[in-house]
Amino acid sequence: MQDSKYLVANERDLRWGLTVSTVGMDSLQAGDPYPTEGHAEGYYFNPAKGRILNEYQILYLTNGGGTFRSTHVNETTIKSGDLFVLFPGEWHTYHPAPDMPWESHWIGFKGRNMDDRVRAGFLSPTKPIFHIGFSEEVISLYREAKAAADEEAPYAQQLLAGIANHLVGLVYSLERRLKLVNNNNHLQTINMVRLLIRDNLDNDVTIQDISRKVGLSYSSLRKLFKEFTGVSPSLYQQDLRLQRAKEMLSSTDLSVKEIAYSLHFESSDYFSTKFKQKTGMSPGQFRKIMR
Repeated sequence: MQDSKYLVANERDLRWGLTVSTVGMDSLQAGDPYPTEGHAEGYYFNPAKGRILNEYQILYLTNGGGTFRSTHVNETTIKSGDLFVLFPGEWHTYHPAPDMPWESHWIGFKGRNMDDRVRAGFLSPTKPIFHIGFSEEVISLYREAKAAADEEAPYAQQLLAGIANHLVGLVYSLERRLKLVNNNNHLQTINMVRLLIRDNLDNDVTIQDISRKVGLSYSSLRKLFKEFTGVSPSLYQQDLRLQRAKEMLSSTDLSVKEIAYSLHFESSDYFSTKFKQKTGMSPGQFRKIMR
């Protein structure tokens, strides 16, 4: 069984930054013919030959299993709980295993919002498969998108774009969180490092000091910390000190030089430079506005 909807976008929709072209789901028993019938021109494909789309698609496998292959990925097994992304201009193919059922939800879209995320490295054709497991929240977003597509009310494209953006962010977040849980020892180390940094903002404690305390080299700690948090431990420490500086500028009469010294910045000039880079204003300007 296949239930799908194909949509069009106008010039106003295109300016929004993301437009949805198709939403749907497939549900097959083991041995049923695949692909199912009813796809619009340009979407139906022969799994033996594969295809190339001019849009992104996100497919979530909620029952059964099969195989996936693309230009950048050798043939690999996919199973219930896996989600995979198809990229525009990227050859791909996928299909159910002959002895297994197949239930998948999909949404197809295009636009600069997604292009920007790919350019920034959040998503890549070299890693199109996300192992997120069963998520009722993900399924509900697909159902919400299908209901909005079926209704096709005025400005439905803006609603659908929001759902697609929510889905992308949720999937990315879910997989990252699962990785953290699976690497529990690393997670405990990072939490300890964060605690040590927070507890020593007023002390002259360096990241090198903290790395020795947790039993890692500085380079190993930096790599691990950035993998889990997205920033280096030094930048994390600096941002927390700048946050503390905001509180001190707002609630004390300490001079800029005294605040810089108490938070162990190299100099008051260096502190002022970093503060302005972070807030867009000098410490003196910030204090004047807050008071």
